[in-house]
Amino acid sequence: MKKSDFNYQLPEQLIAQYPLPERSASRLLRLDRQSAAIADCQFADFVDMISSNDLLVFNNTKVMPARLFAHKSSGGKVEMLIERIEDTHTALAHVKASKSPKTDALLSLENGAVCRVMGRHNDLFRLRFETEAGLLALLDEVGHIPLPPYISRVDEASDLDRYQTVFAEQLGAVAAPTAGLHFDQPTMDRLDQKGVARSFVTLHVGSGTFRPVRVEDLSEHVMHKEFYSISQDCVDAVNQARARGGRVVAIGTTAVRALESASHSGVLQAGCGDTDLFITPGYSFKSVDALLTNFHLPESTLLMLVSAFAGYDAVMNAYRHAIEQRYRFFSYGDAMLVI
Repeated sequence: MKKSDFNYQLPEQLIAQYPLPERSASRLLRLDRQSAAIADCQFADFVDMISSNDLLVFNNTKVMPARLFAHKSSGGKVEMLIERIEDTHTALAHVKASKSPKTDALLSLENGAVCRVMGRHNDLFRLRFETEAGLLALLDEVGHIPLPPYISRVDEASDLDRYQTVFAEQLGAVAAPTAGLHFDQPTMDRLDQKGVARSFVTLHVGSGTFRPVRVEDLSEHVMHKEFYSISQDCVDAVNQARARGGRVVAIGTTAVRALESASHSGVLQAGCGDTDLFITPGYSFKSVDALLTNFHLPESTLLMLVSAFAGYDAVMNAYRHAIEQRYRFFSYGDAMLVI
């Protein structure tokens, strides 16, 4: 298939700029994989759509306050987006400036801390933050939540909580696993009361998730790499769910990528590493039976993944319906359950 096959026209006013007051107050479009039937529901209905035999797999990554602002010795403004922390003082980052800083250039942050440009690593810069407290403490002090580019406002104090899942634990993402944003503690409690099992994977969502596909031929697209980890406990939980006749329900495309990356041999295996798995229609899923996801950007790799899972025609029809019914799109928007 071609990139243009995944284009659609979205009215700008349907891009959610803020979350709803309550996490679980979103709408939910239900899509049946076999019949392609769609139904308009509320996220509050999600628990009723899940069997006590099922297993929910969440991504427990935690979003870093990864956006930093600084200036060069010349006074020029610099914006940095930490992509991956290498050690207590060093990170790989995207750097945006009127002119790219050179190796050994010093950048001054808002609190007076200094960052030294160590060199380049592909399209990223290796930066060393010269502060006694270390990089994580620096991010906590002056870092900003890295809201996606389609949210046309600066981050606010409320985003520290709302652009983070209630089960976030493993620090390392620069974007939220947005399907998980719909879950609040009362919803988790209702799932517990129903006896629904849950397990966690980690996939640190990178900024590449928003990187546009620049080639028309999808076979030529180079996928960004993201770190993932699957525990033996998760593998056991998946096997137990299958043994009792339950479904493995991935909460978000990032959980799908982690599970499928760990299933490349044909069998889910514990382990960790970097994945550049690019899932497009024709892919044979090995470890996922149902998917909760948000609505994704036109021509994005995430829309291609959902189309591979639910069927291209069914997904594009569901998106047309969602636009007609004025669902809210993208990170702070509504959800879709493919079941």
